[in-house]
Amino acid sequence: MIRLSSLSPFAPTKVFRFNFHLSLSLSSGPSFCSTIYPSSRCFSPTNFRSSSSLKESTQMAPPPILSLALPSETGRVLSIQSHTVQGYVGNKSAVFPLQLLGYDVDPINSVQFSNHTGKQLITSLKQFQKLRPDICRSSSTLVSLAGYIGSVSFLNTVLEVVNKLRTVNPKLTYVCDPVMGDEGKLYVPQELVSVYREKVVPVASMLTPNQFEAEHLTGLRIASEEDGREACNILHAAGPSKVVITSICIDGNLLLIGSYRKEKADPPEQFKIVIPKIPAYFTGTGDLMTALLLGWSNRYTENLEKAAELAVSSLQAVLQRTVDDYQRAGFDPQTSSLEIRLIQSQDDIRNPQVKLKAERYI
Repeated sequence: MIRLSSLSPFAPTKVFRFNFHLSLSLSSGPSFCSTIYPSSRCFSPTNFRSSSSLKESTQMAPPPILSLALPSETGRVLSIQSHTVQGYVGNKSAVFPLQLLGYDVDPINSVQFSNHTGKQLITSLKQFQKLRPDICRSSSTLVSLAGYIGSVSFLNTVLEVVNKLRTVNPKLTYVCDPVMGDEGKLYVPQELVSVYREKVVPVASMLTPNQFEAEHLTGLRIASEEDGREACNILHAAGPSKVVITSICIDGNLLLIGSYRKEKADPPEQFKIVIPKIPAYFTGTGDLMTALLLGWSNRYTENLEKAAELAVSSLQAVLQRTVDDYQRAGFDPQTSSLEIRLIQSQDDIRNPQVKLKAERYI
């Protein structure tokens, strides 16, 4: 199961109260944030030096930018998505799997939730714009991943970052999960739809909409496999060389339809993966799916079918483990939304057993 409304990253969830023991570990070195982004104001023990120590420290060279001093062998991923304190949605669902697949990830949280959409702290556009100069200097950023963005101004700033990164690295891959809604309901303001259609799609390298989002981006109602393939063609014509409609429900069957072309003049190669339905309601699966597609497609750049097989197989294993664990704990998986068992599924993410194969359209 990929992204039906029952798998929506913003579906309502039950709120549980927990007691936490908070532990802070203070090191004597520079703060993590100031190492990556020197202009960031982050907590560090060095903030409490005496005035004489501060005078001495000003004579020292600034800490190096990590991505320049120690370039990643796999390249860095800049991930701009939502974030939850509890549970796994947005960056919480995407960053860890990408790290398991060997990528260094620089996350920026577009929105922060507790564990549901009822209470949120929206990342300030001004804060993001302050980070932008340092982000855009990184020549080792190979992939930019964008998920849920809640405002037109924030989305426009993301596009500015992508364009700036491409001046530094023309080969930058921009993977866009156009998180707008599911099953007839928008999560975002209506005006964002036209921005995605007119500005985002043309610059994306790979697009991963669900059925509802693909319909909004193309203006085509998808009621058959042929419609899904045509939607991919429309999106190719607008820009991206790779399109994966991560979930299409047709006659009670759940499908993934993938499409890619090496050159603009080439007809696209297209395939489908039939996905068994798991009778449960999950959150964060769309974000996880896009992260897995990014991770595997960047490794198998000429074989989107294989990347999709690995991604779907990983996701299905995570979801099945989630259901099994909840059932063992005495919960009925069909009575409430389930937080995916991401940490417990590390082996399924690193080394998935491919049980679902792609079928190429002729």
